[in-house]
Amino acid sequence: MIDIATLKEYINVLEESGLQAIELSDGNDSIRLEKPAAAAAAAPVTVQAAPAPAPAAEPAPATAESGKTINAPIVGVFYAAPSPDSDPYVYAGKKVKKGDTVCIIEAMKCMNEIQAEADGEIIEVLAKDGELVEYDQPLFSLKS
Repeated sequence: MIDIATLKEYINVLEESGLQAIELSDGNDSIRLEKPAAAAAAAPVTVQAAPAPAPAAEPAPATAESGKTINAPIVGVFYAAPSPDSDPYVYAGKKVKKGDTVCIIEAMKCMNEIQAEADGEIIEVLAKDGELVEYDQPLFSLKS
């Protein structure tokens, strides 16, 4: 998020320069600052927030065969193993217990261990190693 002090600095730059608009982005948020039109020169600077990103696609429903899915609790990069040269945490056919680590999702340089929410058997790994996953995206198909 763009902090207020930085925003105030850019407002001052906009007011003191010949620029008509400045657009700021920090990767997550985007703000556009514009000078008022000539007819409304006394009006304050307009600050508009960028529209919110579109919601993530709905997760695929679990099939009768698979029973349940383990979904991504956050947006980030999916890793099936603790390191590139390690075996994956789980694979098709592996039995897991509630609380077992099934993968890692990296979000903002933090490695988040994702755990099974129930006992069962992994039927299919639905995400690919190193791929970006969305919130609530199915990662594994699980048979109870």
